[in-house]
Amino acid sequence: MTHSTGRLGRRSFLAAATLATAWPVHADALRERIAERRAARRAEDDNTQHGGQGPLPPGVRVLRDMAYGGDAAQRFDVYLPPQMPPRAPVLFMVHGGGWRRGDKAMAKVVAHKVARWVPRGFVFVSINYPLLPVPPIDQARAVAEALAEAQAQAVRWGADRGRFVLMGHSAGAHLIALLGAAPELGAGAAVTPWLGSVLLDSAAYDVPQLMRTRHPRLFDHAFGDDPQVWRAASPHHRLRERMAPLLAVCGTSRADACARADAFAAKARSFGGRASVSRQDLSHGDINGQLGLPGAYTAAVEDFLRTLDESVAARLA
Repeated sequence: MTHSTGRLGRRSFLAAATLATAWPVHADALRERIAERRAARRAEDDNTQHGGQGPLPPGVRVLRDMAYGGDAAQRFDVYLPPQMPPRAPVLFMVHGGGWRRGDKAMAKVVAHKVARWVPRGFVFVSINYPLLPVPPIDQARAVAEALAEAQAQAVRWGADRGRFVLMGHSAGAHLIALLGAAPELGAGAAVTPWLGSVLLDSAAYDVPQLMRTRHPRLFDHAFGDDPQVWRAASPHHRLRERMAPLLAVCGTSRADACARADAFAAKARSFGGRASVSRQDLSHGDINGQLGLPGAYTAAVEDFLRTLDESVAARLA
């Protein structure tokens, strides 16, 4: 009996020693997963917090809930300058929110951008689009429909349908990148080519690579488990020809965000396109919310905008 107890004691001691050795590894991995999930949740919250956008700059007018399709989500708002210049350029904004939440009127989407650029003679269009369970590939088609409708109406606002700049944050940046890489998605909507794109902190340029590595669950909701779906919704894989100039903004605090932006920009350049990456020491939400505030970040985006068109450059002078 004493011998059996000793054997049991030694087994318990070995098991405890093994657990003690393995625990730091498992604990570190668990803490890392928890941190990733919290970061992903914060990223979604950054894109879904409503709240008033605050008072508009003096004289700025808004045309709200302009329809571009039969779905209740197919609406956009148009912000017009106090004095409408001839052939005004248009900033066309697509919100984020993990492909399943978000809204065109959120303060982080609209407030500082409108305050910065609309008084200077830009038209600002902020769109809604159908959310999950509508898959991202169909969301991109809806963005193309919104763009085509805004371009068709541009002359009524005094704007120029050929002077659109596309802008999107997070999931919205993915949709803009996908539309730029696969212009056939907008063929049925009769989209006019645009001047360029500003992609604000997307993680989903190369969707198969993203889905084959550890990732937050929100990407599973968006892209599922079918590799064919991943490729169809992947800007990196759909890109097969020169695309409009692009600026990809990435947050240096997000793991791999800038590396992914670099890879997509490099592929765009391989087809003769003009693509650059702007690294910003900002959170995912602040990359959206602080754009338009005075400072080096907004200045970097405006430097890119100036290269797209003389009319755009003149309004930023």
